[in-house]
Amino acid sequence: MRGEVLHYDEDQGFGFITGADGNRYTFVREDLRREATIGRGTAIEFQPAGGRARDVISIRAQAASPPVATAAPTQAGNAPVAPQRFGRFAENAPATDLWSYFRRGLTDNYFNFSGRARRKEYWGYCLFWTIALIVVGGVGLFIDDATGHLDELPAVTVGLCGTFALATIPPWIGLNVRRLHDIGLTGWLFLAVLIPTIGWLIILAFALIPTQARENQWGPVPAGVKTS
Repeated sequence: MRGEVLHYDEDQGFGFITGADGNRYTFVREDLRREATIGRGTAIEFQPAGGRARDVISIRAQAASPPVATAAPTQAGNAPVAPQRFGRFAENAPATDLWSYFRRGLTDNYFNFSGRARRKEYWGYCLFWTIALIVVGGVGLFIDDATGHLDELPAVTVGLCGTFALATIPPWIGLNVRRLHDIGLTGWLFLAVLIPTIGWLIILAFALIPTQARENQWGPVPAGVKTS
């Protein structure tokens, strides 16, 4: 896949890439296939592996010979080809509506504990997770009522709701970790939920803090956030 380097710290040996698919990936020095100058804005090719970029190589470094012409590339009709854009400027940049955040949380970001998540992503996921839980519970109650088990132990309702809750634990933890990254804090602070009584209140307070309107060590400002 092609992409563009958003940030690379040579001293620390890590960086961030935005791919042609609109997603962001992390990489470290060991992921570079050959010694080359990698900096912000460098066009690269890489192999995506979850939220990690492997086999990163500069497209310029990959070229084996100089271009045969200096004129701008053209298509049929001699019309110049527009340069490819990546990240939030790409035509296939990820959508930033509430439903899309929830859908990606259960698919692309199911085991994603790197990068950042803005407040809208956090609360969009929470909104549709609650709606989905209500729907799952409603289906369970309907089945229990139809089978005559509603007055006893609503086993189907408990089973469906429990399965849904367990299945969504990984994306929920990942979302909280990325939300903490977004405000400049380590994801390990999510362990505050283990504090009796006030643990969830601490996490709720973190979730309400606005996005850091600048790039931090966990990645660039999330798409859709105004930085000016």
